[in-house]
Amino acid sequence: MYQYNYADQTLVEERVAQFRDQTERFLAGELAEEQYLPLRLQNGLYIQRYAPMLRIAIPYGLLASYQLRKLAEITRKYDKGYGHFTTRTNMQLNWPKLEDVPDILAELASVQMHSIQTSGNCIRNTTTDPYAGIHQEEIADPRPYCEIIRQWSTFHPEFAFLPRKFKIAVIGTENDRAATRVHDIGLHIKKNEDGELGFEVLVGGGLGRIPVLGKVINKFLPRQHLLSYLDAILRVYNLHGRRDKGSKYRSRIKILVDTLGGPAFAKLVDAEWEAHTKDGPLTLTDANFEHASSFFSEPDYKEFDALQAQSDLQQQLSADKDFANWYNQNTVAHKIAGYRAIVISLKAGLVDGKYVPSGDVTESQMDALADLADQYSFGELRGTYQQNLVFADVQTNQLYELWQKLTDLHLARPNINTLTDMIVCPGWDYCSLANATTHNIAEQIEKQFSDLDYLYDLGDIRLNMSGCINACAHHHTGDIGILGVDKKGENWYQISLGGNSSNDAKLGKILGRSVPTEAVADTIQQIVDVYVELRATTDNDVESFGELVERVGIDPFKEKVYG
Repeated sequence: MYQYNYADQTLVEERVAQFRDQTERFLAGELAEEQYLPLRLQNGLYIQRYAPMLRIAIPYGLLASYQLRKLAEITRKYDKGYGHFTTRTNMQLNWPKLEDVPDILAELASVQMHSIQTSGNCIRNTTTDPYAGIHQEEIADPRPYCEIIRQWSTFHPEFAFLPRKFKIAVIGTENDRAATRVHDIGLHIKKNEDGELGFEVLVGGGLGRIPVLGKVINKFLPRQHLLSYLDAILRVYNLHGRRDKGSKYRSRIKILVDTLGGPAFAKLVDAEWEAHTKDGPLTLTDANFEHASSFFSEPDYKEFDALQAQSDLQQQLSADKDFANWYNQNTVAHKIAGYRAIVISLKAGLVDGKYVPSGDVTESQMDALADLADQYSFGELRGTYQQNLVFADVQTNQLYELWQKLTDLHLARPNINTLTDMIVCPGWDYCSLANATTHNIAEQIEKQFSDLDYLYDLGDIRLNMSGCINACAHHHTGDIGILGVDKKGENWYQISLGGNSSNDAKLGKILGRSVPTEAVADTIQQIVDVYVELRATTDNDVESFGELVERVGIDPFKEKVYG
């Protein structure tokens, strides 16, 4: 993973000192709220319902064990002993004291972390595939390109005051595991007929109040032009994006692209690129790529008898059903024989009768995971946009032992890609923007769908739930999406079906009128019942939930729910 150089460390430490002075002046009454607000946003600090919220950057989801230990220490010292992983693979602290935030930032800087550009109208954390570098199908590792984008965009003065926030995702496989089509820019690594690397460029995706899927504006951009072309896109956005008063919800680049149309927007970008940035100082060289790639070299994979390990694994799988469930749901094939990636479920559900919110991890779990990463996965963890964590490089002959330790930590729930692997935002329990609570609804659903065998029979179903129209939990792209709405002070929930964030990305269709709090889980059960009744089956395959919705539409579900 990338290591700070002297300039990186100096910049981050100077930002900490700067923000400490700004915060002290604000607390002393020497800086007005309207002056302090943009300064705190530039440092990832929000003011939520009950306390400040600090969002900590985890670039492209990559986290070293020593950094996770520091996060554990910070949550113990300055918060309530836990952190929350987001769909941008960042971590949020929900209860820091305002006066402590500069100290938190100083602690983060000591392990090459910060909270810069995790809020505000700037380029946010670039995200990627959590299995980058380990998939056999990978065209090229996307992480070096994410790092190149990070270095280019961090502290860039032209991109610090965009019309609205801006998000980029990069993938290196045909299979999209980073929801690139709902990003402001999605980059797909490709090879042309001559074997040269480049990018298919999508622009104008985004969710929120006006959900839009991104449009392809360049089918093959040679990789040396990556930054100069991105710069041209941002220039066009800065020139033409809306900044007028009252345009907050129409100032994202998705509105500009959707209004102009993809071809017209592409022409503007090409004209800007040709006139100002192409073949200029932003042109990348082989030396640039080699330098970025040097931070993501393959770990020192151990040589061992993979065939014997596989034989031992099969015996363990046959002897222990719980382990077999976890292996089948929570592990992923690896390009190196004898290794697998494992997904650590941060969807524990009900533990000792108490609901654990999606994406939450305690300080003791963080410390334990850091130790396990050192022991089993080269000291590294990765975040996923589904609010889980990944050990990317685990020997198959150590899986059973690791599973036992994760089980003791309540981090081995075998529910990845099932209905209870829910993406859930914090909702009204924390967020000042939310219209409705989410945790109580998630708990309701957990109780309704507690039978693992039943969940496995249903197959892969993505359920995403947001507490407001800002769609932090990507409810538009869930097979089942839930949106909390406020009706005269009461929480109601609007349901959509048929969304998808992968290759054949789709926006879900609203089922009908919203349902009251007490009826959500029963409504989801009715929807699932329709799926079980109507899905097509063959000897080798079962029609997925998304495929069924695509085939029959939402009318059968609507009839079941509303009569």
